Amino acid sequence: MAQKSANISQSQPRNIIIMVGDGMGPAYTSAYRYYKNNPETEEVEQTVFDRLLVGMASTYPAKESGYVTDSAASATALSTGVKSYNGAISVDVNKRKLTTLLEKAKSAGLATGVAVSSQVNHATPAAFLSHNESRKNYVEIAQSYLNTDADVILGGGQRYFSPELISQFTAKGYQHITEFEQLDSVTTPKVLGLFADVQLPWVIDNPDAKHLSTLTKKALSLLNQNPNGFVLLVEGSLIDWAGHSNDIATAMAELDEFAHTIEVVEQFVRQHKDTLMVVTADHNTGGLSVGANDEYAWNPEVLHRVKASPEAIAAQAIASEEWQKIVTDLLGFEPNIQQFSQLTNARMQGNKTLAIALRKIIDTYSNTGWTTLGHTGEDVQVFATGPGAKLFSGHQDNTDIANKIFSLLPKNQ
Repeated sequence: MAQKSANISQSQPRNIIIMVGDGMGPAYTSAYRYYKNNPETEEVEQTVFDRLLVGMASTYPAKESGYVTDSAASATALSTGVKSYNGAISVDVNKRKLTTLLEKAKSAGLATGVAVSSQVNHATPAAFLSHNESRKNYVEIAQSYLNTDADVILGGGQRYFSPELISQFTAKGYQHITEFEQLDSVTTPKVLGLFADVQLPWVIDNPDAKHLSTLTKKALSLLNQNPNGFVLLVEGSLIDWAGHSNDIATAMAELDEFAHTIEVVEQFVRQHKDTLMVVTADHNTGGLSVGANDEYAWNPEVLHRVKASPEAIAAQAIASEEWQKIVTDLLGFEPNIQQFSQLTNARMQGNKTLAIALRKIIDTYSNTGWTTLGHTGEDVQVFATGPGAKLFSGHQDNTDIANKIFSLLPKNQ
């Protein structure tokens, strides 16, 4: 009898954790391998991504949106198993509601939750929790979360949750918190944790904070209290945001925390053999290239010297007369005379222009390339471990990922 139940648990997970590295195309995980490599050793060490890789997935949206997806259409595919148009939040091309993974899980008696580094009502978490014809309807999406019955909602986005809306959440039994220090006081679901006005702080500006992995640990401990199991979405949202800015130093720091969060979940899977983890990206962002300018080189050691995000460096540089020293200290290297001349001109045009100039200098020294400030259409990687992980081997579409997960949900509940 014990043998029979063991076989069931091997093929049928009790818990499912889907993790999305937003914008994390294959060039990002390759770059991350070299970023983390120990130059003192002979070999290039593997990362968690190398260890868990099982397959690839295509990401194209519904036909009317072409071949290059946005986060809303791709998250809709991952959440519902149906292609839709760019901008759609779990509605089909005719704007009819599609049943989401978290809705199916909730109806099967499982606990559900999201933990993200963007605002909690951004495209990816929204497509798992809600329905809307446009990802841009942030306030409507936030209000709709009242009806999701989700057990854990953790991330940023305070500006979209009015005091009236918060009071409606607390009336439904949600604990509302706004400081990471308050996480320890939350010992049971339900919880609405909004820790920033919009996005959580950049990892590069808060290297010891471990925000996403901290939220994920808390989500796991709360959701695991449900005897029927749970489904959790975790998103490393800001990898994409750094990619949109062509900001390699910030992107690698975000990827590092996402990798750390995957390792936290991997440890949970080791301790709970009935748990499946599936990790993927929703699309590729920025057309990142590991090497550029006809040079056969990439210099990740440059990125380790950068002590703050270009945004933060720009803000400090604009606020000080000693800005050249600040820039040199925070970049970890000294720009040349021509580059300082470019920075001087950029500084006079404000924070945004100066931050762009700083990113381009970091690209020059690291020899990093980009092709766009938007998304590109490459396939993305799929990583998995736990019962059912072999289902995700080889090539698949992003809708297949959802349908495979659906097949693993409990029946007859």
